[in-house]
Amino acid sequence: MKKESIELWFITGSQHLYGEETLKQVAADSKAIAAALDKSELIPVKVVFKPVLTTADAITAICREANNTPACAGMIAWMHTFSPAKMWISGLKRLTKPLLHFHTQFNRDIPWNEIDMDFMNLNQSAHGDREFGYICSRLRMERKVVVGHWQDKEVLRSIGVWSRAAMGVQEGLNLRVARFGDNMRDVAVTEGNKVSAQISLDYEVQGYGIGDLVDAINKVTDKQISTLIKEYGDDYKAPAKVLASPAVKEAARIEIGMRAFLEDGGFKAFTTNFQDLHGLVQLPGLAVQRLMADGYGFGAEGDWKTAALVRIMKVMAEGLKGGTSFMEDYTYHLDPKNMAILGAHMLEVCPSIASGRPALEVHPLGIGGKDDPARLVFRTGLGEALAASMVEMGDRFRLIVSTMKVVECPAMPKLPVASVLWKPYPDLKTAATAWIYAGGAHHTSFSQALTAEHMADFAEMTGTEYVLIDGNCEIGQFRKELRWNDLYYTLNKGL
Repeated sequence: MKKESIELWFITGSQHLYGEETLKQVAADSKAIAAALDKSELIPVKVVFKPVLTTADAITAICREANNTPACAGMIAWMHTFSPAKMWISGLKRLTKPLLHFHTQFNRDIPWNEIDMDFMNLNQSAHGDREFGYICSRLRMERKVVVGHWQDKEVLRSIGVWSRAAMGVQEGLNLRVARFGDNMRDVAVTEGNKVSAQISLDYEVQGYGIGDLVDAINKVTDKQISTLIKEYGDDYKAPAKVLASPAVKEAARIEIGMRAFLEDGGFKAFTTNFQDLHGLVQLPGLAVQRLMADGYGFGAEGDWKTAALVRIMKVMAEGLKGGTSFMEDYTYHLDPKNMAILGAHMLEVCPSIASGRPALEVHPLGIGGKDDPARLVFRTGLGEALAASMVEMGDRFRLIVSTMKVVECPAMPKLPVASVLWKPYPDLKTAATAWIYAGGAHHTSFSQALTAEHMADFAEMTGTEYVLIDGNCEIGQFRKELRWNDLYYTLNKGL
């Protein structure tokens, strides 16, 4: 199902030198390509054809219009013929929306027996796109280049990946993160400059005392609680004794109050902190899990960067198979023949990544000094996944992505939390070494829906440093990449 409220504008470059008949054909061909992109199930948003651009004034006008149109998430540019690139300078300098350069041509094959100069003049993408590519590089524009025929499924897939990253960027423009309490005391990686984040990534972070949340929770009625507990019984494996427990009743009260607070404030992501629980009977666990399942971003211990990233990645992954959740690298299995990482958290793992129906349970927590909290307990489905961490490096943000394979987890009868066991690529030693050299956090956004390409496109659009830990990672080269990145981002400030 396409997200009709989000648009990608398909723009085509040409010039008046070729005459009206050629320009009519250029427009017809462009409409056909735009319609095919719009129809493709691999591209999750609406693709809108825009009139062929032949002058500098028209190009500048369309770029300004895109900037000022909230529904426009980005532009796809194609040069059907030659389009002198000096015409593009003014517009591209002003463009603030993501740009994809689509290097294609209308015909897939050369008609060997019929090809003539008219055909050559019309089908000059190999010529025109190089001119356009030069001026983008000369302007040092961040963009994605996709090469291939517009009917090729791999090409459509790549455009679809980019469009999902554009959805994430657009979400950042409107994203508000609520912090209930401050960061966990003395922790470094969850801190950061919220002004810098708003400048670089657009989202805003607002802090609230835990008393503000408690006020909302205290307004919840018994009728609201009873209705929600019935929903719990329908959705999860939950014995009647558990559903009737004071812990589940209190968890429902917290969820209703927290949801109301977030909805009233227009927030789509939030944080909590087990050091900041004054006025709460239990640490919010079930509430956080269910809110995440409904699309909210979350970060524990005040980790607003991860909360925002979880929300953005959930938006990018809409309609894809697999879920996205807040996650933490909790403990290692260091058997030399079977090294793996156990991911979990005290309570707050999203059931969108659950394999099967979660169980609603109540158990002691052993931290926070509050009553035993309710939580959903489950295992995660097997298969490919990634973990992403957004950290602040002082002068910039760095997005670290580690790819992995989720594997079968042995029974853990004394650990009643949602959990996942994975083997990172290329192996645990290499992946953990690289992660630590890069400064990756212990909190991540875990996804079985998105790929490293999605995350790379998002980083490119936002000007965020991106480092990948995958099957090709080699520590010596990885450390060089980090050093080169330090140099690049230092020098880039003066370019």
